[in-house]
This record gives sequence, structure tokens and C-alpha cells, in this order.
Amino acid sequence: MMSLTGKYAVGILLTFTILAAAMLYAFPAVTRITGIKGITEVNFFLSRITLWIILILVFLYTIFIEKSAFLLKEETKYSAAFYVKAVLSLYFICLIDGGILNAIILFFIEEKISNKLLNLVPIFRNNYFLVIFTCLTAAIVEELLMRGYVQSRLEKIYNNPTVAIVISSVLFGILHSTYGTISQVLGPFFIGIVFAIFYKRYSNIKILIICHFMIDFIAMMMMNFIDMKHLSVF
Repeated sequence: MMSLTGKYAVGILLTFTILAAAMLYAFPAVTRITGIKGITEVNFFLSRITLWIILILVFLYTIFIEKSAFLLKEETKYSAAFYVKAVLSLYFICLIDGGILNAIILFFIEEKISNKLLNLVPIFRNNYFLVIFTCLTAAIVEELLMRGYVQSRLEKIYNNPTVAIVISSVLFGILHSTYGTISQVLGPFFIGIVFAIFYKRYSNIKILIICHFMIDFIAMMMMNFIDMKHLSVF
């Protein structure tokens, strides 16, 4: 009979594998099913639905296979003032330090803007429902899976918070490699480190979900109004 640690390891592997497959093949699969060619609002919306399905599958895995709670860390309650301070602090750390990291990458590597991101720009233009849905999907699904599920189980497996922080952040960065640029890997890796450290210290996934949504939403709204061609996170 597989040990609980073994079940955690299998769960992490399955979660990462399915997420990576969704990032690579969800859109082509939806296109084949719908018969609608090209990047359209409908196809992209349906591709985001697959991420919610993955979250449900992992949740069911914790119930029926692990027989444990989805969030191994008990959520710590904080005041509204702490929420505001934490979200703003995390946002500006990611914005400023992430911007510096991106500038360093561009200084050493002459990197083009991700074609995948550029192709997505038109479908988000003034489509506020799709913008909000996409940001909510990324914030809720990615934080619950990568921080709430993967990070906490890595910590149990290795009994080492630092290892859990690094590995979960590396996996988070790799998942964004489908955008085809180094900055789209190192940027999410950096954000993953910041978020993972916060989650270890403060044990509150809701703050991370709010901040993740805020990062994506502001970036996409800027794209709408000033023709921004580079989004940091999906």
C-alpha cells in the first residue's frame, strides 16, 4: 500500500503533468472539438475551463486517494488592514523587482516579445468578461494548485520549507515556458518565489489569489488602454 508521502509525490507529478499538458494542448484540442480555427474568444474561454477541471480533479484526488485536506496549511485569519497592506506590498515587490529582472534579461539577451501573447491581444480588446474570467482563473487555479497543493506537499515530503519554495517556483516558471521567452519563465519563477515565501510565513492563500488577480488584471487593462504588448503572468 502506498504511503501518504508517496501519494503526495504522485499527486504533485500528476498536477504538474496535467497542467503542462493543458498549457500545451488545451487550445489545439478545443479548436479541434469546436471546429473554429484561429485564436477566438470562444476557444480561449473553453481552454481556460480545462484549468478549472484540473483543479476539480486534484481536489478529488486529495479526497479519495490522499484522504486528506486540500490545503494542508490551516488558513490564518488577518484583519482587513493586513490584507490591504499585504496585497499592495506583494504587488509592488513583483512589479518593481520583476521589472528590474526583466530589464536585466533584455540587457543580456535580445529577446523578442512572445508571439503567443501578441496573438492573444486582439481577443482581450475591450472584452472585460474574458479579461476578468481569465484573471480569476489564473489567480484561483494557479495559487490553489502551485502554492496551496504543490508547495505544502513538497514541504511534507522533504521536511524542508526552502526546498519546497524553490521546487514549486521552478515548476511555476516551467509552466509558463509555453509562451516561448526566457522572461516568461524567469518572471513567473521570481513571482513564485515571492508568493511561496509569503505563503510559508503567513499561511493565507486568499491574499495570494487577490494579488495574483491584481497583477494580471492591471496588466491586461493597461493593454486595453495603452496598447501594451507584454503581459507578465497568465
